[in-house]
Amino acid sequence: MSEEKKEEKKKVVFTKAHRVILAAVIGFIVGVGIYFIISGSRRETFTLYTWAEMFPQEILDGFEKEHNVRINYVNFDYDETMLTMLETSQGSGYDLVIADDYIIETVIEKGLAQKLDKSKLSNFRNINPIYQRQFYDPTDEYTVPYGAGVQTIVYNPSQVRLNITGYADLWDASLRDRVGIIGNWRVINGMALKVLGKSYNTEVIADIRAAGDMLLTLAPNIRLIKDDQLEEDILSGEITAAVMYTSQVTMAKLENPALEVVFPREGIGFGIMAGFIPSKAANPGAAHAFLNYIMDARRGAECFEYLGYYSTYSASDPYIDAEFKEFLTLPQGFNVNMEMIQNVSAAAEEEHSRVWTAFRAAAGR
Repeated sequence: MSEEKKEEKKKVVFTKAHRVILAAVIGFIVGVGIYFIISGSRRETFTLYTWAEMFPQEILDGFEKEHNVRINYVNFDYDETMLTMLETSQGSGYDLVIADDYIIETVIEKGLAQKLDKSKLSNFRNINPIYQRQFYDPTDEYTVPYGAGVQTIVYNPSQVRLNITGYADLWDASLRDRVGIIGNWRVINGMALKVLGKSYNTEVIADIRAAGDMLLTLAPNIRLIKDDQLEEDILSGEITAAVMYTSQVTMAKLENPALEVVFPREGIGFGIMAGFIPSKAANPGAAHAFLNYIMDARRGAECFEYLGYYSTYSASDPYIDAEFKEFLTLPQGFNVNMEMIQNVSAAAEEEHSRVWTAFRAAAGR
């Protein structure tokens, strides 16, 4: 064989070899790609049903990565909307719901929630006992608390002459036309009930009526009754003292740390948001895993700082930044009487509505 033909044969063999190698490499790449596509498609879906913006994105992303699931985050506007959806689906369609305490009581009564498997919740011990065994779940069998709204007073000490320590101080004549309050009648009527030494949840009509009469004497001090952005009004100086939602207190304090936050001496009303697993959840395993994930001490702190509501996990309290601690955790040695605002009878509701309407009219709001 001539040298020329030998060289030509070598080139053919060399080319064939490269083609084989190239085919093998392409096959490997395609195979890996198909594997990851199939693996990705096999990720479980976990449907979370709650209000918008309840978790830092880092928490959601971290859970998806660690547990190889895809979170389907579905929002509702009102608790009642959520209840209607659950009733319509007979407890299916969602894997975990986070909602307010009063509506969860109804969910459990209607059999739309399943009991927790606490063997899957190693961080359950991190919960602050203050927020357990409450009216909506007295045996802690169905729910995990996720943030609390604690009823406090906020005032600007540079603009208020008295040292406010309780609700009764809001009636002081020096605060005429300087107080702002939220438009939640159970909270505000309840404030007057506490000053009178009564329960937020009294069924005694005469007590509710007496609280209404007392509110009429507060009317001259009321400048604003509004739910939205009340924190802006204390920051601008439009009002000098206020009863606000917890998230509003958080925003006000972050903007002006000199504001004073008061745990009223008469006692504190509070509400809890909590997670529960619907009775026919498709993926209760992922729901348990997510609850356990957010109950981790450090992750819980991250969540509450983002959420702006009180920490419901004792283990998270030490990790909450000093900037937030005053208004996201209960103080050391806290012993003020706390009472949850619960559902009351139709008769009590009707009287509350009547006195609230009269009070708003007297305040010119």
